[in-house]
Amino acid sequence: MKKLILGVYDDEKTLIKAIKSIRGNEVKLRDVFSPYPVHGLDDAMGLKPSRLPIVAFIAGTIGAASALYFQYWTLVVDWALNIGGKPGFALPSFIIITFETMILSAALTMVGAFFVRSKLFPTFNTDVIHPRATNDQFIIAIDPQKNSVEGDKIKTMLKDNGASDVQDKEVAK
Repeated sequence: MKKLILGVYDDEKTLIKAIKSIRGNEVKLRDVFSPYPVHGLDDAMGLKPSRLPIVAFIAGTIGAASALYFQYWTLVVDWALNIGGKPGFALPSFIIITFETMILSAALTMVGAFFVRSKLFPTFNTDVIHPRATNDQFIIAIDPQKNSVEGDKIKTMLKDNGASDVQDKEVAK
C-alpha cells in the first residue's frame, strides 16, 4: 500500500495557481485528477508533450504505403488487366483508397496506443482516488515518500493554496 496526500479543489483556476505554487516549492506531484480537460494543466504540471502524434504519423505512413503496395500488386502484378490501353499503375485512381487506409490505420493505432499508455485494459482495476474526482472536483495527488518536503508541510501548502479539503489516502500502487 502506498500513502498519498490529496488536495481537493473546487475551481480550475485555483487548481492551476496551486499547482504552480506547489511545484515552485520543489514538491513533485504524482498526478492531478480532473472531471474534464483543463487548458494549461499540462504546462502547469511540467509534463512533456505527448508522443501520440508521432505514433499516428508512423502508423498513417505504414498504412498508406501498405494500401498503395497492395493496390499495385493486385492490379499490376497479380491480376493485370488491360483496360482500354491505360497504364496498370495509374496513381490518381489509387489516391482515395490510400488516403482512407492511412486515416483508418492512424486512428486505430492511436486508440490502441492511448489504451496501452493509459493502462485502460478491460481487466485492469484501479482505485478510485476520490469519490467526486470525476464529478465536480479537482484532485492533486502527492506522494510524500518521493518528496524531500515533509508531509505536514505539503498539507499546509495545499491548504494555503485554496484546497477545500486535504486528506490521506492509501492506494494499491
